Amino acid sequence: MADDFACHKFGRKDSKYQHWRWQPYDCDLPRFNAKALLEKLKGKRVLFVGDSLNKNQWASMVCLIESSGIRSLKPPIWKGNLITFEIKEYNATIDFYWSPLLVESNCDDPVKHRVRDRIIRIEAIEKHARHWIDADILIFDSFTWWLEPQMTLQWGSFNSSDAIYKKVGMKLRRYEMALRTWSDWLEFQIDRNRTTLFFMSLSPSHKNGTDWGMGNDQNCYGETEPISRKQYWGSETERNMMEIAEASVHGLKRRGLDIQYLNITQLSDYRKDAHPSIYKRNWVAPTKEQLLNPRKNADCVHWCLPGVPDFWNQILYAYIMDSSNE
Repeated sequence: MADDFACHKFGRKDSKYQHWRWQPYDCDLPRFNAKALLEKLKGKRVLFVGDSLNKNQWASMVCLIESSGIRSLKPPIWKGNLITFEIKEYNATIDFYWSPLLVESNCDDPVKHRVRDRIIRIEAIEKHARHWIDADILIFDSFTWWLEPQMTLQWGSFNSSDAIYKKVGMKLRRYEMALRTWSDWLEFQIDRNRTTLFFMSLSPSHKNGTDWGMGNDQNCYGETEPISRKQYWGSETERNMMEIAEASVHGLKRRGLDIQYLNITQLSDYRKDAHPSIYKRNWVAPTKEQLLNPRKNADCVHWCLPGVPDFWNQILYAYIMDSSNE
């Protein structure tokens, strides 16, 4: 379990957040069965590509498989941007690749990526994508890193003296441009007879307590119950960005690629109770202000495990088990 998501290990005492489940309308999701999944994935490579929220989902999948009691599991191996989890008995791997913006950027180091001015090579993807091309199942996400008010777009290489830079505030426009680069690469490079594609919708955060009737200084800190309001959408849920991602996925479908957009946003939006808050490893030491007011150090973006991403994987599992690809 990655220390980013191991809430119980870092002092969280309540456990109710682990046990909530969703019942979709008009269907019954199959119960997650790790051995059945691995039979389906025998000889295959599954690869999660994206940011730390996709890593959150990958960690959930690894834990779901490990907790089944299957033997011959190797500890995950991290090499550069890639983490590989091998299930030797099934000749299968469940991997994660760090690429928070999908296209190339100055945030691509999996450890040292906390940079103030994000520089994006908006039309460059091959550096990352060459590590994806042999995957049988690809699961992408990319939302949170695009929310910065200003980002610098670059045309040309990072070391080039004649590279063109442009500071851009329009997050929807730059996001759309990046997804066009991603879509074009998939269209021309993916083996349509081999690879199944998924794109996870936006993972909501809970930083603004006014959304659920509290003050604006309240966030997920101390929350132990989901939001009970019907048809709830949080103010931080960027629905315009979701529409751009959906349009990109539908465009790829029209071009003949096997891709599904898995919308986990609204069901997760209710779960203000399920974030790590202060119950996580601090990779950067808290400030004096944060120590005096723990709410200011609360992680209301990622998710505790066990927890919400397990249900995302249950939905993903249903799609994989229903697929006709062998």
